[in-house]
Amino acid sequence: MHATPRSHPLTRDQTREPRPKPPSARSEELETAIGRKVRALRQSLDVTLAELARSAELSVGMLSKIENGQTSPSLTTLKALAQALNVPISMFFQDFEERSDCSYVPAGHGVVIDRRGTKAGHVYELLGHSLRSETKIEPFLITIDEGGEPFTGFQHPGWEFIYMLSGRVVYRHGDRRYPLGPGDALFFDALAPHGPDALPELPARYLSVIVAPPRE
Repeated sequence: MHATPRSHPLTRDQTREPRPKPPSARSEELETAIGRKVRALRQSLDVTLAELARSAELSVGMLSKIENGQTSPSLTTLKALAQALNVPISMFFQDFEERSDCSYVPAGHGVVIDRRGTKAGHVYELLGHSLRSETKIEPFLITIDEGGEPFTGFQHPGWEFIYMLSGRVVYRHGDRRYPLGPGDALFFDALAPHGPDALPELPARYLSVIVAPPRE
């Protein structure tokens, strides 16, 4: 007779629960940003670690781990810290969001794009753009070389800021005209027709920052 095979007990490795996945670099960045912000707010109020822990009903050890980015605080914990520090809970994410929304353009590497004034000899270099915000922000370096022509047909929702760098233009906004030279600035509601109405000194260069409201 053949012996009936004995059932073997599960080995230790087979019964062990799966190991939790290590936190992603993104989550570690968030924990570090939150911890740095908590510490900065505490120090700005001249409050000790023990005092803040007591006010937020946390242990000193837990608060220390939060400030050092060694743990992910729950929303309940963040709410308690926000109340103890007298700040909105969104304040803890401020530094993280600011680092996430960053557009870097080295000198001379702006993206040349076509706009309505391109046919009039206006060159538009996009110097950056908002990545996460619902508000659209576009900074341009605008150059009008010899041979460029006036163009006052721009019109779009939002606001625009112009800072003159070199050359001279006469800029029209609605029914008014503004002479602009180096150092002059103009800020206006972009819904009114606008644009360079005369070009007394070329080449001309100026910064244009367009801010458009979120779409409904």
